[in-house]
Amino acid sequence: MVTNPLHIIMPVKDSIEIAEKAIHAIVNSGHTLRVYDDNSLPENAQRLDAIAAATNTQVVHISTLTDHPSPNYRLVLQLAQQEALASNRHLVIVESDVIINADTMSRMSEQVQAGVGMVAAVTVDERGEYNFPYHYLRRLPYRFLTKKTINTQKRFSFCCTLLTNELLHKANFQLLDPTKNWYDVTISHWSTRLGLHNLLMLDNPVLHFPHASRPWKRLKYTNPLLYYWRKITQKKDRI
Repeated sequence: MVTNPLHIIMPVKDSIEIAEKAIHAIVNSGHTLRVYDDNSLPENAQRLDAIAAATNTQVVHISTLTDHPSPNYRLVLQLAQQEALASNRHLVIVESDVIINADTMSRMSEQVQAGVGMVAAVTVDERGEYNFPYHYLRRLPYRFLTKKTINTQKRFSFCCTLLTNELLHKANFQLLDPTKNWYDVTISHWSTRLGLHNLLMLDNPVLHFPHASRPWKRLKYTNPLLYYWRKITQKKDRI
């Protein structure tokens, strides 16, 4: 078992097949993690418990903490910040549709130094090409893509991202807007406004299956009119 100053969490909402692979990838890399089950279907929650038992992983069922409907990312982030600060660790968020490599965590940790707020592993598809949310990298000039790490002001995703202990001390997650669903943009902006750097590692890719846990979000690419209709009328996907 690798000893490391990381508190690793994974929010899960159904999509158990990919989530199981994601959990095993972290455990097989020598790390432990805490899984937050955000109101998965009963059969999926039960299967998640079985996976956790087999991998010595702790599962927190959000339904035991709140009756607020999914997504409960705000609560998860607040709990995770408290745990990380209490144990003096950096917080790493790995979403359930991301498969890390054996050295992903150690390589992100190597980038942590004073003045760094966030460190993200770049996401790729099965062909190794940059995909959501870092697909914009395909349009960058070659001189940028030859760099190993870039300091970017663009928003980060929590696909596979380390939030440093320095950021956790400076940013109060209790102030996260309860009307939103996702907080990648908010916390990315907080980090830079606090004078910290957000580092994106172009040479540290992780395999990403976008929106595996919430398939309806793929409508953004296949049927954008329907996506934005649902987003507005059903108040979904508030960022």
